[in-house]
Amino acid sequence: MQTQPTASHFIGGEYVEDTAGKPIDVIYPATGEVIGRVHSATPAIVDRALEAARGAQAAWAAMTGTERGRILRRAADIMRERNHELSVLETYDTGKPYQETSVADATSGADALEYFGGMAATLTGEHIQLGEDWVYTRREPLGVCVGIGAWNYPTQIASWKGAPALACGNTMVFKPSETTPLCALKVAEILHEAGAPAGVYNVVQGLGDVGAALVSDARVDKVSLTGSVPTGRKVYAAAAAEMKHVTMELGGKSPMIVFDDADIENAVSGAILGNFYSSGQVCSNGTRVFVQKGIKEAFLARLSERLGQAVIGDPQDPATSFGPMVSARQMEIVQGYIAKGQDEGARLVCGGNRLQRDGFFLEPTVFADVTDGMTIAREEIFGPVMAVLDFEDEGDVMARANDTEFGLAAGVFTRDLARAHRVAAGFEAGTCYINTYNDAPVEAPFGGVKASGVGRENSKAAIEHYSQVKSVYVRMGDLEAPF
Repeated sequence: MQTQPTASHFIGGEYVEDTAGKPIDVIYPATGEVIGRVHSATPAIVDRALEAARGAQAAWAAMTGTERGRILRRAADIMRERNHELSVLETYDTGKPYQETSVADATSGADALEYFGGMAATLTGEHIQLGEDWVYTRREPLGVCVGIGAWNYPTQIASWKGAPALACGNTMVFKPSETTPLCALKVAEILHEAGAPAGVYNVVQGLGDVGAALVSDARVDKVSLTGSVPTGRKVYAAAAAEMKHVTMELGGKSPMIVFDDADIENAVSGAILGNFYSSGQVCSNGTRVFVQKGIKEAFLARLSERLGQAVIGDPQDPATSFGPMVSARQMEIVQGYIAKGQDEGARLVCGGNRLQRDGFFLEPTVFADVTDGMTIAREEIFGPVMAVLDFEDEGDVMARANDTEFGLAAGVFTRDLARAHRVAAGFEAGTCYINTYNDAPVEAPFGGVKASGVGRENSKAAIEHYSQVKSVYVRMGDLEAPF
């Protein structure tokens, strides 16, 4: 792999190694082989990264938004030019098929850099006239931001967090998941090559202890996490104790409702995208698929037929459309849920087995006759397991769809537009879809409600989470006081 980064960390504009840190093997999910090794950040590495970020922040913020934006847009261009090699690296990191990474990962990261690069020059305050007095506001950066990434979209998450943070004049220390440590290093390298001064965007590796050290450090002003709800609760509590700004993009158990007037082909496409893209390892996946009884058997028959067309194999082969789980541990977790589904009486329609080949491959798995109380209908599985539930009418299904601690995403398939908008309005979820699923353009806010998180990624909304507003009152006349 010629594209592999050359050291564990990227700090102050250069690759940095410290072999005193605990070794972390990089395992290729398609074969189970070790393809690289990084070292967890020592306290000295964490300190060096935070000092680099803090030292670079004032000068970066002092640049005009146009200047910062030009660098971000240049980075987007470089990322697009190198899409092939970045996609190959993403596939080695995650096991996701090249067919997918080549259109959904570095491209999405480049979109974020381009979008926020274009927005950087537009970040202004406002003028508020109060008689002859007036107030003006300034939009200012928060300071040093820490990003903590998940393993399913390492390039995208590093960019989704970095782009708005840098556009607003912050600097960043990003810690990728220890499962997928490689891609974020290339994002840092590209940003520096595009002209971001040393220390503006830094990457350090590590397990939870490194994340905890970053989150609790007094030099950090903002924490943005993509991860599970249990991790989110811990990180949110630690950040709150220090009064830090936070964005939490956490998990879900999202509903997808298919009414009997839906186009079955489109609904099956939505169910496939919402359950089996990235081998089901997507936080917003619609894993509770409620199908109205009138079309249930037709839906299941067509779904099974199309899942039989999945090309499972070498993820570096562009013909492959379904790849392995990210790790042996994640595969075992999902196998446990499949066993629970069978034990609790769900009907296994297809899949359910580990494939007899190297790597961490599980078949696309569908359960029908699932009821609301079953474990596979309550807990986030994060793997290629779909639960199909029956429903009779809209009122019944809406109450059931919202009966969850999560609230990340939700989708509805129907030809009745009035019903589509009514259902979308009724969903207790931050990101909703009508006759589609899992589209995530940078122009649209992305995030959840309830236990699925706080704050929003992408769109103009992200600016609010990476900046703060200062009010300045200007009195034009004399000032009176009571004595």
